Amino acid sequence: MEGFVLLMQPMARKLRRFVAVAAALLVMFTLASCMKSDSEPVPSPKEKRALIRFVAAEYSSETKPILEKLVKEFELKNPLIHVELQVANWDILDGIYTTMISKNQPPDLLNTNVYAHFAKDGLLNDFKDIISPELESKLQPNLLNMDQMNGTQYAIPYVATIRQLYYNKELFKKAGIAAPPRTWSELMEDARKIKATGAASGFGVDLTDNETQASLSYVFYGSGGTWIKGGQWTINSPDNVEGLTFLKELFDKGLTDPEPTVTTRDEKQRILGNGELGMMISGNYFASVVPKEFPDLKWGVGPIPVKDGEPPITFGVHDVLVSFRTDHTDKEALAKFLDFLYDDSSYEEMVKREGFLPVTTTVGEQLAGRDEGMKQNLKALSKAKFYPVQEPSWQAVLDYARKMGDAVLYGHTSPQQALDLLQQFAESKSGR
Repeated sequence: MEGFVLLMQPMARKLRRFVAVAAALLVMFTLASCMKSDSEPVPSPKEKRALIRFVAAEYSSETKPILEKLVKEFELKNPLIHVELQVANWDILDGIYTTMISKNQPPDLLNTNVYAHFAKDGLLNDFKDIISPELESKLQPNLLNMDQMNGTQYAIPYVATIRQLYYNKELFKKAGIAAPPRTWSELMEDARKIKATGAASGFGVDLTDNETQASLSYVFYGSGGTWIKGGQWTINSPDNVEGLTFLKELFDKGLTDPEPTVTTRDEKQRILGNGELGMMISGNYFASVVPKEFPDLKWGVGPIPVKDGEPPITFGVHDVLVSFRTDHTDKEALAKFLDFLYDDSSYEEMVKREGFLPVTTTVGEQLAGRDEGMKQNLKALSKAKFYPVQEPSWQAVLDYARKMGDAVLYGHTSPQQALDLLQQFAESKSGR
């Protein structure tokens, strides 16, 4: 028995040594595992990047540099948001975004002057789901309301203008005209006096693709007519026919510029600045753009002439931003960019350089406080008549109207016939 005990003692010592070594190895393995898990970084979640395709209209040579600078500054502050900017002249803007839409790659933001047909086709985001409360609170309420349909904010105002009569003071003085015309009869007489000087054409009329709808609006509203009344198109109303007939009479008597369907508004502004045109209707950007090119020009401003006996009118135009639904729409990124775009300092710089009226109350109040002319223009904007932009068929009517100038002025179609055709087309497009 004693021998057996002596035999088992070395085996017990080996077993205890094995258990101790195993325990030590277990502790080392555990420590090593803890150290490894502590030292290795936990993979961070993938950074979320956003793309904003922004197609903007080119208003002047200032537009592209202004927007490129703004986009660059925004991307520096928001490195995870890429803004793909494209600035296009109005003459090709429609073709650019139409092509993008046809390829199922519409712009995330589009600067345009129409929106209702896009809304009807279900292509647009609701800006109420995008813009911040701060931005919404400072957009002009009357313009914001015009960009709604059935309670949905399909567009937001971007810039605005009011239209007025601009004239060359030196030509007026030479023709013996003391003040700008306020009525159609005064306009016709003043145009005759300017033509009689042999130095210039009397009145500039723009019936080119970009402004036919504007020229029609001046004589429609100026005659007491309108585009739509009570939800029904009134394009061929007696008032409107009288207005277009007056415009044709001016042309037939040689009292307009010689090429109303060829020379654009911008070209006519240069012709006026060069002393070869007495007067024309344009936007308030005239005051910023034309004097830069013609610093010696002495110019004045007056109201849009109206039919004798009709009250004065104010006509306004506002362009908008729309947001198309895309496969990568990032509403948070859009909200950040829009806040940056309408930031008071950046937005004020843009409207001043382009000669627009601001659509935010904050910038409007700042500029009106320093400029009485701006104050009066903003007051007029709040009471102005506008295009029927909430009508889904307006884009189609606008496109059709662009074809009217040559037919009416050069005798192929009478004003009554032309407006009858436009009325029929409008009713066919809107189903009423």
